[in-house]
Amino acid sequence: MSKNENREATIRQLYTELNKQGSNGEYEKALKSANKILALDQSEQKALQCKLVCLIQLSKFEEVLKFLDRTQPAYDCTFERAYCQYRLNQPEAAYKTIQESGVKPLPPNLKELMAQILYRLEKFEECFDLYRDIIKNTHDDYDDERTTNMSAVAANLCVEGSKKELPKLREDTYELTYNAACALAGKQQFPEAEKKLRTSEKLCREFLEEDGATEEDIMDEVAIIKVQLAYCLQMQGKSKEASAIYTDALKHKTNDQALTAVASNNLVVINKDQNMFDSKKKMKQATSEQAEHKLTSKQKKLIAFNNCLLALFTNQADCQLLASRLGNSYQDLEFQSLLIRVSQMAKDKKFKDAVELLQNYCKKQPKQELEVKFAIIQLQLLAGNRKAAVEILESLGEAKYRPGVVSALVTLYLGLDNKNAASNILKTAVEWYKKNKATAGGDLTDMWRQAASFHLRGGEAETAAKSLEELLRSNPTDMKILAQLVIAYAQFNPKKAQEASKKLPALETLATGAEIDALEATNWMMIAKAVKKKMPSSAGGKTDQSPGTPGSEMTKQKKKTVRKRKGKLPKNYDASAVPDPERWLPRYERTGYRKKRDRRVKEVMKGSQGVSSGQADQYDMSKSYNQTKESPATPATNLPTGPAPRQLPRKSQHKKKKGKH
Repeated sequence: MSKNENREATIRQLYTELNKQGSNGEYEKALKSANKILALDQSEQKALQCKLVCLIQLSKFEEVLKFLDRTQPAYDCTFERAYCQYRLNQPEAAYKTIQESGVKPLPPNLKELMAQILYRLEKFEECFDLYRDIIKNTHDDYDDERTTNMSAVAANLCVEGSKKELPKLREDTYELTYNAACALAGKQQFPEAEKKLRTSEKLCREFLEEDGATEEDIMDEVAIIKVQLAYCLQMQGKSKEASAIYTDALKHKTNDQALTAVASNNLVVINKDQNMFDSKKKMKQATSEQAEHKLTSKQKKLIAFNNCLLALFTNQADCQLLASRLGNSYQDLEFQSLLIRVSQMAKDKKFKDAVELLQNYCKKQPKQELEVKFAIIQLQLLAGNRKAAVEILESLGEAKYRPGVVSALVTLYLGLDNKNAASNILKTAVEWYKKNKATAGGDLTDMWRQAASFHLRGGEAETAAKSLEELLRSNPTDMKILAQLVIAYAQFNPKKAQEASKKLPALETLATGAEIDALEATNWMMIAKAVKKKMPSSAGGKTDQSPGTPGSEMTKQKKKTVRKRKGKLPKNYDASAVPDPERWLPRYERTGYRKKRDRRVKEVMKGSQGVSSGQADQYDMSKSYNQTKESPATPATNLPTGPAPRQLPRKSQHKKKKGKH
């Protein structure tokens, strides 16, 4: 037999072993067999393909990529290369591999992989269209999984606020119900999402119990539903319930790192500026490297932002560095990261540096000038520089006529004791809103009212009348405003006051005759009481008064005598007995007071061992001395002559003690 024949026979035998090992799932042995075949003949494409499959099954993705770079297989390995890149968290590289392969149309396996890659790249609209095409043209045992994946894509489209028309998907499994709930949460419909999540949890438990899963497996699967439920509760303001669910999920220690990161981040949000030590621990879990690849870009962004805020609250040294990284990584959070840096500088009393940083940013981003100026105003106020804050507010142009800015200027001017400037800003604001009624918009009722009351207090009735006129135009039925306008007119234009007063309702329409009579009677009573307090009493004789005058009512009230209540006496009160001089003292301060003996304190035994307490009293000289000296409060006959009634339990204790020897 020649060498070639021997080699072919060996290869055939190795292929037989390889086929058997692959069928049994023995991929380590199968890999060795494939390597032996390739060592005998490098051109064996089947052995090469089997080696790639074994490496993928053993999750040795880096070795697959290295092997593909070393060798040039005769068949197309686009799927194997792209799949390994996807599993190594390199979705961009995997997407590029498929795009550059030039394979069109894509075979079913590459379509499925491409849909997963698009989902990881967060290209949800393309992903949704691709899944719709796959479901339409493929029918096998994996239809439910594809539908579930498509519902997950639809939920993410709702979170992003996409305007794409989405079909209504079925909700007959707990995964589909969960994804439908996530879609509702993305649309801010949290109560409806909460109901669906509770239904999903119930379906999940029933399905897994029927499938024979253990309680631990059920808890692992239910954890993601519960965390999403906690999020919905948190967004509804039910922070306590949400916190309990998050804490329970973290105690269970699920293997899903993304779930742990989300729960930890949301607990930090609930803690706010409280319980900082716990928040630090939770934030470490949220920012772990293991969770980073499984989180969406929105989740990563929010966690990074919360990490910067936590560093600010806890005065961490790396707060500036974290905020700078946040601004560089996410352009839409550049201004927020700048505010965090400025806040840290303000805490360190570096107000000038903070103002310069904001001014430099304003030069780069002139569109955000208004927000930057408000931040600078806040810094100036924190530094105690009111004049600088007023100057910046005055330089805002037409924005200074906004109600909030006008209110801030008036408050600052009054704080600087400059009432004229406060009055002028209100005047100019009123005039500006008169000219720009169309562009002003909004409800300015409160501003008109405040301006009118301010000018009325300052004696500027004419200026106050202008504000009241504008206020009356927006509220023509408000009689209180009309009455104020009449008062204002009366101070500088009586004719206008008279004309405006005609619009006021008649007195008869405001109250009935009975109410007027009662009001008048009350006024007379008040006047009479005031007269009685102010006028001195007369020493002259009595005067007759008519029965209907207020004075007669006063005399009637004057004749009434105040009855004094008699004090209560004890039942056994003896008027002839001398009262106890110590009756007002507390009992423990009286002469005859004897403190009760505490039964828990054991009586000190004196005398030789074995002598009873009665005999010990005979030999206790301190007691015999005290017995001869009578107390001034109690007679000697009241002293105890025999042993105390606690003698019996003392003997039992003594016996118990002997038993221990």
